[in-house]
Amino acid sequence: MFSYTFQWNQALARLPQMLEGAVVTMEVAILSMVLGIIFAITLTGFRLSGNKFLNGIAVTWVEIARNTPALFQIYMAHFGVASFGIHFSPFTSLLIGITFNNAGYLAENFRGALKAIPDTQTRAARSLGMPAIMAFNNVILPQMLRISFLPMSNQMVWAVLMTSLGVTVGMNYDLYGVTQDLNALTFRTFELFAIAAVIFYIIVKIINFGARLIAARLFRY
Repeated sequence: MFSYTFQWNQALARLPQMLEGAVVTMEVAILSMVLGIIFAITLTGFRLSGNKFLNGIAVTWVEIARNTPALFQIYMAHFGVASFGIHFSPFTSLLIGITFNNAGYLAENFRGALKAIPDTQTRAARSLGMPAIMAFNNVILPQMLRISFLPMSNQMVWAVLMTSLGVTVGMNYDLYGVTQDLNALTFRTFELFAIAAVIFYIIVKIINFGARLIAARLFRY
């Protein structure tokens, strides 16, 4: 029969440590999104450059990012490159893996957004005397980011959830890693992971609410 005795007081006493881990989780997620957006815009530019070599780099990146597990990408960043004498900390390996994944997905989102923008937008900007780069930065890029904004918020949620994979490469000071260590110390598995799940849930809800609020204020017209 069911004989488990809940001891929420023990788990809640560890809440400050778990919240500190949540801060690290957000640091990884935010950094991976910022870097992912930068790389994604670069990859999108490669796809549009007409250069076969640059296009090949972008296609290869996107294909690997979208068609292999995120865990594989994090493992390669930590254990794979170590075979060549390159060693990263668990934090850096996790950041590299999630950034690589984010960039691959966001690059396709950006490419789809660009296809939704009529070519006449670029021609109109060029007809006003704008150089190609200026036309892209001032006319096309803002529209591309507007169209892909909500998909970017979804990717941010995915980045937060992917941080839990860091425990596989020794990351033990993010939310999941801290919870894992506390579980080994206290054996309050259900209580600790239930609290961690609630924290993840709240983080995701805040991201979704914030994204909708920002979209409503910035993209009203």
